[in-house]
Amino acid sequence: MEAVLPVEVEIPSLRILSQTQLEEAEWAQARYEQLNFIDEKRLAALCHGQLYQRRIERAYNKKARPRTFQPGDLVLKKRNMALSDPRGKFAPSYEGPYVVKKAFSGGAIILADMDGEEFRSPINSDSVIKYHV
Repeated sequence: MEAVLPVEVEIPSLRILSQTQLEEAEWAQARYEQLNFIDEKRLAALCHGQLYQRRIERAYNKKARPRTFQPGDLVLKKRNMALSDPRGKFAPSYEGPYVVKKAFSGGAIILADMDGEEFRSPINSDSVIKYHV
């Protein structure tokens, strides 16, 4: 049932007149049909949402390219911008090069500097880029 404005109650509209002239059984049947229609609308909205998510996923997967690193690859690591640098915005965004010592399947990699000293914790592969000599 749609919302009824107080003005419509005092000045009856066609919709209000048609509902007041219904018998109890007819009114209950009309109400039941409206409730069923709401379920159909919800189901249609759910299907539309799932189609939209699949479409967005396909568009993302077309553009996203998985980056894999092999042991021995040279990479540059993204700098921590929270640390202050006297050069300000002219400071380099990446530091390195570093050598990939071990690459895991989830995207984590263990780096070592050029002297062979390994980092204590693994680094996400999203924060490194390949270094081309």
